[in-house]
Amino acid sequence: MVYSLAISRFLRRGRVLALVLVALCVPAPVVADQSRTAEEWLAQLAPALNMTSYRGVFVYARGDQVSSLQIAHRYRDGMVEERLVLQDGGNGEIVRKGMRVVCVLPEQGHVQLDQVIPSGPFAEAFANQLMPVMQWYTPELIGEDRVAGYDVVKIGLKARDEHRYSHRLWLEKSTGLLVKSHVRSLRDSVLEHFQFTSLEITDDIADAELAVQTQGYEIKRDLSAEASPSPAPRMEGWVLRWQPDGFMPAATPRSGKGRAVAFSDGLAAFSVFVERAGRIAMPTGASRIGATTVYISQLQVAGQPFMVTVVGEVPPATAKKVAESVEIDDTMAFETAKR
Repeated sequence: MVYSLAISRFLRRGRVLALVLVALCVPAPVVADQSRTAEEWLAQLAPALNMTSYRGVFVYARGDQVSSLQIAHRYRDGMVEERLVLQDGGNGEIVRKGMRVVCVLPEQGHVQLDQVIPSGPFAEAFANQLMPVMQWYTPELIGEDRVAGYDVVKIGLKARDEHRYSHRLWLEKSTGLLVKSHVRSLRDSVLEHFQFTSLEITDDIADAELAVQTQGYEIKRDLSAEASPSPAPRMEGWVLRWQPDGFMPAATPRSGKGRAVAFSDGLAAFSVFVERAGRIAMPTGASRIGATTVYISQLQVAGQPFMVTVVGEVPPATAKKVAESVEIDDTMAFETAKR
């Protein structure tokens, strides 16, 4: 799905309006239907993400930032088509046909789609089940609920170690479509959440609903990306000596000089960027928005200053350990000094 790869950048570069949250009465917990296990529900999630046709509006919250987007998603003749439209701030949109994506943000400038990494339960790695997710998370069938008028089953994915966050997923019972999700901290507080506020599951999605309708500068990209075959890839002069168990190379986002790599455990992801430090000193240490941590460190190699940045849905302590495991070759430092 488009929002599986683009939503994080799309929201970060758009202006976000505060929403008034109205407290709702929460019904007592209901014991879930035991005819299927949590693992069986999760197996249904992957095809449901792409193969269910629907339209609706969902909200996405990270920390105190909340945005809403309208979506139309259609699966027909083996092809996924989708259109996302911002409902807050600017009037941009993202349209996908197969693996081709067009992004239009007339008021916000351009979005570098080739730097987007998989994020959360929408990650391509998770949807395609490329990783043994259950090795790093304990699945649990929690109960039943209703979201946007649909009966859903609630599933927990508890992290097995301190290097990743836990998740809760709400799946629509007839299709397995993800209609709500939480990313939860090590102390079980909600860091990020996604939820449909209106939803219609239907095969009646017209071509006009999937066409680009916003005038403005267009960025076009293909979503296909080849993962590195090595668990510790070498990226033009640097190596990563440590990453949490289960995090494998998932994509190679392009930084200005190509020295970057993304890792995913199939559910969470982080990217490592290595570049020469500029003349203006950047603040080092960790910052966090929702579940997304940004950790910046600096190091000297052969007299040359470098900046290492780790960005992703991992705890700050994990991001710090990843950043401190980066080693830069003298050769890269010498080449940098010549520029």
